Amino acid sequence: MSSPVFVQLRCRPGTTYKVAEEIALRELHSELYSTSGEWDLLLKLYIPEGQDIGHFINEKVLDIDGIERSLTTLTFKAF
Repeated sequence: MSSPVFVQLRCRPGTTYKVAEEIALRELHSELYSTSGEWDLLLKLYIPEGQDIGHFINEKVLDIDGIERSLTTLTFKAF
């Protein structure tokens, strides 16, 4: 199994719940959290084997209306 990718999302004011609903409908995520602070949502997902991470996120997640900005963190198996 591939390592998880975490994507933090900042949404336009008033759109966080709509963005979260759309992510849930697309069934892309492993886990989805509402967060406090600078980012509104934290999305944990696994990119299918052979898929380009940037293209996958841009085409499947960041085209959702209401997302202003994202921060993607890749993880690597350390042990």
